[in-house]
Amino acid sequence: MDLATLVGILGAFAFIIMAMMLGGTLSMFADVPSALIVFGGSMSVVMMKYTMVQFFGAFKIASKAFMFKTDDPEDLIATVVEMADAARKGGFLALEEMEVTNSFMKKGVDMLVDGHDAEVIKITLQKDITMTDERHDNGAQFYSAIADVAPAMGMIGTLVGLVAMLSNMDDPKAIGPAMAVALLTTLYGAMLANIVAIPIADKLRMRKDQEKLNRHLIMDGLLSIQDGQNPRVIDGYLKNYLNEKKRVIDVNA
Repeated sequence: MDLATLVGILGAFAFIIMAMMLGGTLSMFADVPSALIVFGGSMSVVMMKYTMVQFFGAFKIASKAFMFKTDDPEDLIATVVEMADAARKGGFLALEEMEVTNSFMKKGVDMLVDGHDAEVIKITLQKDITMTDERHDNGAQFYSAIADVAPAMGMIGTLVGLVAMLSNMDDPKAIGPAMAVALLTTLYGAMLANIVAIPIADKLRMRKDQEKLNRHLIMDGLLSIQDGQNPRVIDGYLKNYLNEKKRVIDVNA
């Protein structure tokens, strides 16, 4: 569970709701026509941009913003160095006995054990990285699309409310509901875009960058093992993937 995402989104809504309650009652800010225009309209417009499979699949991808466990690069480096030591002593077949939980690393290890050339391993793993990047980009773009559409739907709702208000100026009772639609659609659109869609899109891009870095680290480590490099050399080489503070701490240790 990513507490930053969960606490952030709950905190944002909590502060807004508290402000609403201090200014009156929550019922003042509830309007069904406004919600239909913004939420229903936004989802319908975004659906036009994708296939049905991509549209419904994007909601599953959003779970990565809340629940996603990525491997620690330091742990990956330790695993690769352990593999390099095992391969140096017992050959690539010794890697079959090692327990590998990372699916991408497991794929590369299997290719090493099967005796594939370095170029074949590099091309295969790089293709895997590229395709994974594309899937992550599609998920982030989906929520960016919502962020683009929601404020526009809010503006459309505002215009609808203003037209209804101006058309019923002779009926004071109709002015209030029409004004509510005009104002609340803008509010709903801004909230959907800035509290939900944009943060999820940004978090998915961050997840993509984290996973991409880890996969490049794994690929470089496995290619170094295939090349027969010394485990200590591999360790020093892969530590370039760590931020400078961690590299300094590890060296001194």
